[in-house]
Amino acid sequence: MAEPLCLMQVHAHPDDEASKGAGTTAKYAAEGIRNVLVCCTGGEEGDILNPAMERPEVRENLHEVRMSELRESVRILGYDSLRVMPYRDSGMPETEANARPDNFWNAPLDESVGELVRAIREERPQVIITYHEDREWYPHPDHIRVHEISGPAFDAAGDPDRYPDAGEPWQPLKLYYVAWSFSRVKALHDAHLELGLESPFERWFEGSFPDRDDRFTTRIDVGDYMAERRNALLAHATQVSPDGFWMKLPDDVVRRVHPWEEYILARSLVDTGVPDGEFETDLFAGIRARAGERA
Repeated sequence: MAEPLCLMQVHAHPDDEASKGAGTTAKYAAEGIRNVLVCCTGGEEGDILNPAMERPEVRENLHEVRMSELRESVRILGYDSLRVMPYRDSGMPETEANARPDNFWNAPLDESVGELVRAIREERPQVIITYHEDREWYPHPDHIRVHEISGPAFDAAGDPDRYPDAGEPWQPLKLYYVAWSFSRVKALHDAHLELGLESPFERWFEGSFPDRDDRFTTRIDVGDYMAERRNALLAHATQVSPDGFWMKLPDDVVRRVHPWEEYILARSLVDTGVPDGEFETDLFAGIRARAGERA
């Protein structure tokens, strides 16, 4: 029996799944590919960024509210499975939240790798999307820790001698980093200016945002899934205002100027078949042809 194709994404907080790789999720869900989300924290330290949600009952129950928002976003994007790791949001460095022993950052690394290994073995993805290491542009401890556990878990999941109590070994085949390219930021920035809008990306062009687009290997066309991406963001009402940062550009403009989500292929155990210098256009390149070999 052919092993069904499965894509797993590993994110730090509720709402990250809507701002990174959301169109990709919706695209593959529409194709009938199984989508799995691993959310590593409960988002307890997130600010309330939408004034309409700044209410005592929301502030006092922020974890529960953000979990409800996450479930709605997951439904909109077409995820088949949501797994939330047992860790608290770590907050930013030198805060009280960051010192808590129950947060993701302070959990023993081996333990949190094991949690992700268990998820991989139970869900059996061929492809995993995670974060690259970023200690300069957005050095949030939880994002750094997502990176730190993902590579080791990718390797350990297929090794029967590692984490023997975490289920039957399963070896994923490709590991990707999701990130925003310079070309994406520039295209969206210019589109704001063309429409006479204040660009939220202005500070990115003050000499601090590097053009490192040579790292990107993969472009997924998500032009048909702009509505799902927008609605998933709006589901996170504590984080996204209907007239805020993410909502300024109409979907048809975004689709025209930059209809792709971009990835860096960090690890591959298959030949993708993509010529040097060309973008992959499918995260399952090199896998689809051999999917029937995996029983």
